[in-house]
Amino acid sequence: MHKNSLHNKKYDFELLIKNLEVLKPYVFINDYQTKTIDFSNPEAVKALNTALLATHYNIKFWEFPDENLCPPIPSRADYMHHLADVLRRSGLETNVNVLDVGTGATCIYALLGNAIYHWNFVGTDIDKKSLEIAQKIIDKNNLEAAIELRLQNDYQHILKGIIKPTDKFTAAVCNPPFFKSQADAFEATKTKLKGLGKEGDKVVRNFSGTPTELCYAGGEKAFLHTYLYESSQYKQQCFWYTSLVSNVNHVESMRASLKKLGATEFQVVDMIQGNKVSRIVAWSFLSAQEQNDWHKN
Repeated sequence: MHKNSLHNKKYDFELLIKNLEVLKPYVFINDYQTKTIDFSNPEAVKALNTALLATHYNIKFWEFPDENLCPPIPSRADYMHHLADVLRRSGLETNVNVLDVGTGATCIYALLGNAIYHWNFVGTDIDKKSLEIAQKIIDKNNLEAAIELRLQNDYQHILKGIIKPTDKFTAAVCNPPFFKSQADAFEATKTKLKGLGKEGDKVVRNFSGTPTELCYAGGEKAFLHTYLYESSQYKQQCFWYTSLVSNVNHVESMRASLKKLGATEFQVVDMIQGNKVSRIVAWSFLSAQEQNDWHKN
């Protein structure tokens, strides 16, 4: 975990339950005499992450349908911390405005980025219902002045139709859909359950997820390359474009594509959470002069 993470230690379940009583029935003592939850149970996972938001980030309302993706708060907060490092190295620590590509029903990156660093956000999504749910979360937490939502009306596009001529974003963040199809998602869940010792149980994703959240024709690689291409159409309107990349094999193809598209900077930031290793890829199209001019405006 990032050195600034609030989740580098074991969960304080007594404190979490104090802030969210509904978590209590899911907590038990395992064979190692440690308090925990069943991480294969989506209801338990949702209760834990809701409690983490309430306890550590003062997000008191975070309700969404069970079928929507429930993001793990520690890893999502890590993205924000690593992004803050990237911005700090570029001298971009004030008046930060972030584009959240695929904000989802939970609006999680905007909630965390605002709670931790007081950044402003524009969140986008292809799913109108998800944005309606996210807007309720924003309103209930009195964050209307900090978070704006925009609907992407065209499934073939990611940034086109979203970024306006007058927009200027310090950074863009994205957690792309990983699977090519629901069948791929199903098989991945079976493998994950096997690893949790739940082989043979009914296949239920512990973090849930709707098809629009999990799947994209061509999978993660196809989504990323559409994102790369469209980012090149808005070179001067965002200082740093970034994305999570689950499959390390996609990084070099991204590097090659961005070189052709005229990117001036390319960074890979490793994120390590327990045994899981992921990464953030960040790129910019701004020249050195344009970066200097950015700070003057």
